[in-house]
Amino acid sequence: MKIALAQLNYHIGDFKNNVTAIREAILKAIRADVDLVVFSELSICGYPPLDLLEQKVFINQCKKSLDELAGVCNGIAAIVGSPTINPNPSGKNLYNSAYFLSNGKVLDVIHKTLLPTYDIFDEYRYFESNTEFRIIHYKGKKIALTICEDLWDEQPFDNEFEKTRLYTISPMEMLKPHQPDLIINIAASPFSYTREWAKKEIIVSKARKYAVPVFYVNQVGAQTELIFEGGSMVVNQKGEIHDLLHHFKEDFRIYDFGDVMEEISSNHSASADIYKRINDALVMGLRDYFLKMKFQTAILGLSGGIDSAVSLVLAVHALGNKNVYALLLPSKFSTEHSVTDAKTLADNLNVQYEIISIQSIVENFNDSLRVYFRDYPPDITEENIQARIRAIFLMAFSNKFGHILLNTSNKSEAAVGYGTLYGDMCGGLSLLGDVYKTDVYKLAEYINRDKEIIPRNTIKKPPSAELRPNQKDTDSLPDYEILDKILYYFIELQLSSEEIIAKGFDGNTVERVIFMVNTNEYKRYQAPPILRISSKAFGAGRRIPLVAKY
Repeated sequence: MKIALAQLNYHIGDFKNNVTAIREAILKAIRADVDLVVFSELSICGYPPLDLLEQKVFINQCKKSLDELAGVCNGIAAIVGSPTINPNPSGKNLYNSAYFLSNGKVLDVIHKTLLPTYDIFDEYRYFESNTEFRIIHYKGKKIALTICEDLWDEQPFDNEFEKTRLYTISPMEMLKPHQPDLIINIAASPFSYTREWAKKEIIVSKARKYAVPVFYVNQVGAQTELIFEGGSMVVNQKGEIHDLLHHFKEDFRIYDFGDVMEEISSNHSASADIYKRINDALVMGLRDYFLKMKFQTAILGLSGGIDSAVSLVLAVHALGNKNVYALLLPSKFSTEHSVTDAKTLADNLNVQYEIISIQSIVENFNDSLRVYFRDYPPDITEENIQARIRAIFLMAFSNKFGHILLNTSNKSEAAVGYGTLYGDMCGGLSLLGDVYKTDVYKLAEYINRDKEIIPRNTIKKPPSAELRPNQKDTDSLPDYEILDKILYYFIELQLSSEEIIAKGFDGNTVERVIFMVNTNEYKRYQAPPILRISSKAFGAGRRIPLVAKY
């Protein structure tokens, strides 16, 4: 039996283009004499459709699209993901399903059993859990068809590094008595640089445990903040990776079942540089956001600092240098080398930029407010005025020319509230909001791996907001090497202050950092969407009460 894996980039709710892409892949498979072509989870409508699932028109369009694709499946079978109406009057209205199409019709429908509700997932809000377990018989093979989480009932977690059973039922244990010849898993599993190793281990361990090959198909592309890396794979019955599809781009590959069952001489398990993965994820995330929203051009504030420098490079790689614009908005606190570094970077990338001094406007603001502020000395108020004036310029250019403003704040700053609401926190999309400051530097080094694109001085100089004389980030924050480790333990691994201190960190520093994280939730609540690259990004995957006292 010849099996094709179709790793495609879908657009939520774009039924016309989704169906066209799936149909073209089916016809391609037919021309190659493929027996079965497999697509990813909820491929018909795109994942995650969220509350669109509550609209009858949306569900009806899914059914109409499936009927259209079934008509194409003559001489071939296809597995396509789609929501299905639950006919039972009790329970949720829908199932998350895998359709088995062949002979011009729907031959079978398998529903998802395990519905995740952790991190960014909230599937039990919409779907009913499957309770019936059966094998699909096709071309003399018995197929255990599973949907994403159904194969992931045991998962290694970052804070334990040991397998933890999340559910009281295991779909594969229920299917095991049927003695399947292969497992097919269709998935919509988002990218996380902290969990990539776990994803591969899950697929490998299931193949080894049940002694049958696994054909895993993941979607690729970005859906707002969620980035799907693809990375579909075929693993043989010994748990050896037979083949690994591309990351961060569409792919289509064909396999002969007999070849998969044979011994392999090499293992496709070598992992790429993690900063290449992060770079590629952010570039694809930005590019897809613009393509799917039909945006054309972007703008950002270029300060001469590391965050805006890395953001500009990512934007140019995603959109092209003709579609990215930069504003340099110096005040009297901006050092000469910061302006020079920003200009050098823009010239290196051949990006159009403007230099507009905000100093006279800052002085006008301060003069207008002085009578009302009376004898209060200058403080963070005046610093924030500068940041908000810059935002006004950036948004003015955005409004006038239709540019989308890109936010350049990093995760370290967002975590501790080191940013100005309606100032440097504004924007339509956050590029680095899930990238810690120390990783921003490593991204810069990756960008400069072949030649100097980001000026060396931008990377070497101490980070500063340049809102007051001789300001350094370390005036307000611990050194980023210390801060980021504490933040990682607290946010990603969710360790307590006591557990973090026990790892050798200063107690006062830990308590102070955690206090800043907890008291700045209101700022993150108003931040733009953040491209997610970790297992615990700010946004939908981390839900903290705004007024909690904890």
